[in-house]
Amino acid sequence: MSFEAGCHTLNLHLHVSASNCRPQRMRSNAEIAQEVAGYTDVAKRIIELAVYGKAQNRSYDKLAAFTDTVGSRVSGSDSLERAIKYMYDALRRDGLDNVHLEPVKVPHWVRGEESAVMLPRNHTLPILGLGSSVGTPEGGIEAEVLVVASFEELQKRAAEAKGKMVLYNEPYVSYGDTVQYRAFGATEAAKLGALASLVRSVTPFSISSPHTGWQDYQDGVPRIPSACVTIEDAEMMARMSHLGHKIVVRLSMAAKTLPDADSFNTVAEIRGSEHPEQVVLISGHLDSWDVGQGAMDDGGGAVISWEALSLLRDLGLRPRRTVRAVLWTAEEQGGVGAAQYYQLHKVNISNFDLVMESDLGTFRPLGIQFTGSQKARAIMREVMKLLEPINATVLEEHGEGTDINQWMEAGVPGASLHTVDSKYFWFHHSNGDTMTVQDPMEMNLCSAVWATVAYVIADLEEMLPR
Repeated sequence: MSFEAGCHTLNLHLHVSASNCRPQRMRSNAEIAQEVAGYTDVAKRIIELAVYGKAQNRSYDKLAAFTDTVGSRVSGSDSLERAIKYMYDALRRDGLDNVHLEPVKVPHWVRGEESAVMLPRNHTLPILGLGSSVGTPEGGIEAEVLVVASFEELQKRAAEAKGKMVLYNEPYVSYGDTVQYRAFGATEAAKLGALASLVRSVTPFSISSPHTGWQDYQDGVPRIPSACVTIEDAEMMARMSHLGHKIVVRLSMAAKTLPDADSFNTVAEIRGSEHPEQVVLISGHLDSWDVGQGAMDDGGGAVISWEALSLLRDLGLRPRRTVRAVLWTAEEQGGVGAAQYYQLHKVNISNFDLVMESDLGTFRPLGIQFTGSQKARAIMREVMKLLEPINATVLEEHGEGTDINQWMEAGVPGASLHTVDSKYFWFHHSNGDTMTVQDPMEMNLCSAVWATVAYVIADLEEMLPR
């Protein structure tokens, strides 16, 4: 039995130090609460600087300069590589520790020219092809449209699908429930002989705005073109179909997938003073879709992770453990950059104290969503009390984030930013995801939450229990 494995056999009434495996007395909740309360003044200093002091609006200004300069940043594109270089240079200028790039391979899908027209009315349909979709044959596809509201209705009308273009007019329930039509619509239609699939955009609100996103093909099933249409057009074609009108769409898509491209995860740190090998990881993803500016998804999450380090640096705060910001690449294609980071660093998984990701918008923060043991949750609950001055004390269940899921599944505590995100999916993966969605004061508050939680957890006497 190895020394590390032997540590796990110690009496349950003892706590094992993560740094040297020495058994220590398990501290009571009251003692831990007292330790966390000792950070009240530090938390106030972080909040004061971020929300009212010289760093006020700095995260917003950083994000605006970045997105206005670089724009959208889809995986494999030149613009994503410009974004990574921009951020790498900015982090170095900011005087942060250990700024570096970690190479990864990422998917490279290219949208190309695309159009759709409903005939015989000659009505142009705003569309956005879905990521990984194949293109149409040269000259496009012209086919009658079969409108269905669900996969169940498609199966009931399976005999009608062959040679048609299937339109899913699925009602929006929630992103988690409704995104299945975007992800698997083309495959399910192709199984029945359809020529293409159109998907009502996965959003509760639209101003004639299509929303894109990744979709998945299934091995052994023909790959057919797939694109999102607006809520307005999906509902219009559903009404027309109900009245018995024949609907024909001419679809043209030049989409193609190129060989995987070279890219990078971007990393910067405030190095720990006592246990630099132990890490609190904060993160957002740097890539976006190829529409809008990627300001909300997820430029804001990336920038508040950078800003959290800047706040600690400005205040001269160097915690016991390292606070590491990772700006992921190729999250939109399924967390590709993060998966490669996990494979590279999981050998040191016992040194990862907490992993955090912000990827649901940097709107007004309510608190944190958290995944971890009950003992760790009790500690986090005390940490959240430090954010009472900005009313961001909520501790919800289940940390979220494509890029940190693997860590949480392996037992590492995980957290995500919990915000008033009711409008997030209004702009998600659309041309509407621009700086206009962002609010400087809300970003100040998010930065304060991110920096406070990261610093306090990184500076506590002991790592979070698993």
